[in-house]
Amino acid sequence: MDQSLSKLTKAEEEVMQYIWDYGPATVSQLIEKMEDPKPPHSTISSIIRILESKGFVTHKTYGRTHEYYAAVDKKAYTRFSLKKLVSHYFEGSMNELVSFLVHENDLSLKDLEEIKNKFKS
Repeated sequence: MDQSLSKLTKAEEEVMQYIWDYGPATVSQLIEKMEDPKPPHSTISSIIRILESKGFVTHKTYGRTHEYYAAVDKKAYTRFSLKKLVSHYFEGSMNELVSFLVHENDLSLKDLEEIKNKFKS
């Protein structure tokens, strides 16, 4: 499935986050959940159409109303994005990514042990 995914723009990703977080919604319902200043209906509608053309969103029609829902789950896109990040910035090495995160976040041995223990269960 990852091969068919494409990178989303920041705006597309923000709209997808609302769909992933709140589930199926109309464009108006998505806008209601957004912070002020709320974007124009036409802007969100355009982004939704782009997401649909990229295969991230699909819809059900009820009369003249369209309810949009995710066609790609958040975990699949997260996995795709992380692989792309590792490939482009860490020479394909997860070890390099972890090392970077450890150094950037100044993690202690205790922190690392706690993380390691989470993977054991």
